[in-house]
Amino acid sequence: MARTIQSLERAAAVLRLLAGGERGLGLSDIASSIGLAKGTTHGLLRTLQQEGFVEQDPSSGKYRLGAELLRLGSGYLDGHDLRARALAWTDDLARSSGESAYLGVPHRHGVLIVHHVLRPDDRRQVQEVGTMQPLHSTALGKVLAAYDPAAYDAAVEAGLAAVTGRTVTGAEAFRRGLEEVRSRGWASEVGETWEGVASIAAPVLDRRGTPVGAVGITGAVERVLSGGEPRPGLVAAVRDCARAVSRDLGSGRF
Repeated sequence: MARTIQSLERAAAVLRLLAGGERGLGLSDIASSIGLAKGTTHGLLRTLQQEGFVEQDPSSGKYRLGAELLRLGSGYLDGHDLRARALAWTDDLARSSGESAYLGVPHRHGVLIVHHVLRPDDRRQVQEVGTMQPLHSTALGKVLAAYDPAAYDAAVEAGLAAVTGRTVTGAEAFRRGLEEVRSRGWASEVGETWEGVASIAAPVLDRRGTPVGAVGITGAVERVLSGGEPRPGLVAAVRDCARAVSRDLGSGRF
């Protein structure tokens, strides 16, 4: 097995930890979470701060991710062929549905959001590009797990943990749910990740018919559902978007 560089592994652990801390984390919290002494952790943070990967709030002293990561991430996204192909179609999806539109790809044990079109209204919203969503409790994740064996294995390996009281946590129930996703060609979830929120998603396939991502919408239950089921017009809009992106990638499946 190839040897790894310990300092880089530790720096990566710090960055991943900060990525999950919405309001920043203090030195003690970071040190205890990654299992290092405060002095060692402070040295890592100081180096990352000098490189622009980490910022420290002058008033609270807490650390958060720095702007240099955004610049590097933007370079990755700009070079991501799937995202480039999906830009116009997901913009159209948000406009036609009136809801937030997302493009996600499998990454580690979750779904990485590589594009997010905000809901077309004046309400305050948060841009979610670069965030991770669970594979087992989101519509995007279910689509990926249903069509990609590696994503399914990652979801099961991660543990099917309860995110809300509605999350499906049983392995057999999860497997049956994915069979239904494959049979109808789209996935949905209602309150399994966020209370009062529902989602619909469909797979994006490349020219070989391989699932490379998923597109979907997320919104309040009362807007996305009708009679307890996803609104047919919204399902059709999501599937049309997925088909359009797939065709742009050369898929002949649609």
